[in-house]
Amino acid sequence: MDTKYISPDIGVLRANICNSPYFEGFWKIDRGVSVNAYLLTGEKKVLVDLYSEWEHCDQQAESQLKEYGFALEDLDILVMNHMECDHTACVADLMKRNKKLHIYCTEKAAALLKNFVKLEEKDWERIKTVKNGDTLSLGKGVKSGTELSLTFYETPNIHWPETMMTYENSSKTLFSCDAFGSYGALNDGRVFDDEFSEDEHRMFEEECLLYYATVVASFGVPVKNGIAKLKDLDIAVIAPSHGIVWRKNPGAIVERFAKYAGYNTGGEQDKHICVISGSMYGNTSRGTEALIEGIKETGVPYTLLNIPETPLSHVLAQAFRSKGLALAFPTYEYKMYPPAVHVLDMFARKHIYNKTVARIGSWGWSGGAQKEYEQLTANLRWTNLESLEWQGTANEENLADLKALGKKLAESL
Repeated sequence: MDTKYISPDIGVLRANICNSPYFEGFWKIDRGVSVNAYLLTGEKKVLVDLYSEWEHCDQQAESQLKEYGFALEDLDILVMNHMECDHTACVADLMKRNKKLHIYCTEKAAALLKNFVKLEEKDWERIKTVKNGDTLSLGKGVKSGTELSLTFYETPNIHWPETMMTYENSSKTLFSCDAFGSYGALNDGRVFDDEFSEDEHRMFEEECLLYYATVVASFGVPVKNGIAKLKDLDIAVIAPSHGIVWRKNPGAIVERFAKYAGYNTGGEQDKHICVISGSMYGNTSRGTEALIEGIKETGVPYTLLNIPETPLSHVLAQAFRSKGLALAFPTYEYKMYPPAVHVLDMFARKHIYNKTVARIGSWGWSGGAQKEYEQLTANLRWTNLESLEWQGTANEENLADLKALGKKLAESL
């Protein structure tokens, strides 16, 4: 049996994405991702969160549901915390197969559902909207005999406007959907935080930062608001739709998300420099090496990421957490090196704010990159140190200035 229980009446369904390299169609996920749903077996049978056909998630989840002794047709209620397609693409099929199923979601989610899923008009009456603080009794648990009930909490913009979280009162389980999640597949049968080693937790922490930076980073203020809304809730288990289920130390993932939310909302950032370097013929790379020599003299930790070789997800995650940025790229046809334009565009979209930044780069027959750089970063609230540019190959004076700039950047942190 592949069953995993949070409580006698709450089972974990998890599908794993291991062979599709991109999340949301473009974020590189080398370690895959899990898609979790949860089966609650009171007098009413409830599925919290859903899945899609993505890498046969639907088949994986339905197979596990049978191991718990149920079929999709046995379900009475689907709780939809979030409308994104990796959780909702199977709704129409499920509604056709199960004519008694009712969907519980927020009003905004119901409005989205009408555009995402083409249901027959008579099926709309099976969609029930809930508001913050509403409760729903599920009756006595099949195994425990305990009264099960759900309370709904609207948590808008974590990370879509319609999102909510659902709390099961008897087990004190918070079903947080995309909040408190991470990348990283759970494909060896383990799902709970107390089943993983310290080394594995470090890996999942890396995946969590990647997940937050790529999926949630734009919504730091809503994340903080959501955490504040739930602060008085007695939470024993956090069950997200992606990643580990936290039953031993659920506070750890909340603290992690609170820390990440602070990275671009005035909180403390890591004393670390993210060096992002792109070079066409090696001239900018040699300048980057001199800059790093200066950083090394201070002992401040740094990470060097070369573009376009480094996946954008990793660039974003390291830049997001770092207090200092060193951006090295040449002029290209009077403007910026195109891969750097892509990076800065994403920095703006994901609110990579409040950094101390040094920008360097070579140019050939003409400069021009600095002007476009200033335009693209004007609203990022950065403290820019002087930019250093040189024509062709850096000379000894250029290299000395670059080394001094690297040291100045590190010392400014």
